[in-house]
Amino acid sequence: MTATTVDDPPPAPSLPRRRGVELSLLVGAVLISVFGYAAVGLARNGAVPQDVLGYGAGLGVLALLAHLAVRFRAPCADPLLLPIAVLLNGLGLVLIYRLDLETPDSVAAPTQLVWSALGVGLCVTVVALLPDHRVLQRYAYVSVAAALALMIAPIFFPAVNGARIWIRFGELSFQPGEFAKILLAVFFAAYLAANHHTLALTGRRVWKLQLPTGRVLGPVVAIWLISVVVLILERDLGTSMLFFGLFVIMLYVATGRTGWIAVGLLLAAAGAFAVGMFEPHVHGRVDDWLHPFASIEAGEGPNQIAQSLFAFGAGGMLGTGLGLGHSGLIGFAAKSDFILATAGEELGLAGLTAILLLYALLVARGLRAGLALRDPFGRLLATGLASIVALQVFVITGGVTGLIPLTGMAMPFLAQGGSSVVTNWIIVALLIRVSDSAREPQTEIAPDPRSLTLVPGEGR
Repeated sequence: MTATTVDDPPPAPSLPRRRGVELSLLVGAVLISVFGYAAVGLARNGAVPQDVLGYGAGLGVLALLAHLAVRFRAPCADPLLLPIAVLLNGLGLVLIYRLDLETPDSVAAPTQLVWSALGVGLCVTVVALLPDHRVLQRYAYVSVAAALALMIAPIFFPAVNGARIWIRFGELSFQPGEFAKILLAVFFAAYLAANHHTLALTGRRVWKLQLPTGRVLGPVVAIWLISVVVLILERDLGTSMLFFGLFVIMLYVATGRTGWIAVGLLLAAAGAFAVGMFEPHVHGRVDDWLHPFASIEAGEGPNQIAQSLFAFGAGGMLGTGLGLGHSGLIGFAAKSDFILATAGEELGLAGLTAILLLYALLVARGLRAGLALRDPFGRLLATGLASIVALQVFVITGGVTGLIPLTGMAMPFLAQGGSSVVTNWIIVALLIRVSDSAREPQTEIAPDPRSLTLVPGEGR
């Protein structure tokens, strides 16, 4: 009789750490940003900016600190996540600096650099102090309570450009909804991971969709509904769309049922139609989307959407060159909502495609890290964080190109906005931590004696 193990999985092969590859890519990301900074100065003033070395050194130090944190605290992490974030952040600083030259009375690049440094500092802190992503699962209800508090707080502050999404204390302002999206992703991941079997296997079948019991699905639906109602009251359509998409995607991943995607699309369409018809601020944006050149025909000049479309058309295939476009004509949101129009005009379709591919690669690596994990919470958390980036990029790109109505969100890493850049660096830190867990070599565990069976006829 010979003892053999039952269903004893083979040890997973150890993946190369590739920290040297990460460092090389970081050097390339910093150099590309520095060359872009110098190109703007040459195009606008005929000389390289005097502070180009300081800009390069500052960005390089931030990248090096983040790399050292990953090297020593998350040595098996995906080597592409950090370089992509540094490159996108560097390009954003270049584009904001370029637009600052059009608006000397409203300079934003130095402030954005400070927020970027704070974001990198928080990224380093998360990577260094969070030992395992599964620790966050213990704080699911703390996370959702904090998220709801952050979303409700702007109701008590004055509206800005028609939306109540800001908290202001003197000169300091931040957008709490940016932080709430991470906290809600943690809550959704923890709750759905704890109940994914019940959600997938129990309930009542309606048409082709297996509806879970209200006792199981009710709490997470209630949290989502409260979030969306609050955001609608604040006229923050973009973030409400983001939260709805995040909820549907994570519910689909948790249950594996494609019917949730169809239901989500139908509900999103119905909700968008209702809000667009009865909310004046949103209705105005829908009108601008349906008739982007109406203001020109009325003799009032082009509006922001029309100027954005003109910028993309002027860029052509290769663009006008950094610093040589006219996207400053877009108006007050050129550095935030419409910064992608500047990239499209001055870098052309080729440069815009490269930027979107960077986002696609960042999302793909996040999803890949989730797929490689064994624990449901980690898979759902990685999926949720990657989906946040993907949904933001889709909503913003669709808005400025006229594919969907404009929602007023910030392009991750690229656009002006301290809250946005800080929260996106936290997302990168969490993806780094998740990917480290997914890629670290699995130690071979001795088989449990209770899993041994005796196979007759094979000797002693």
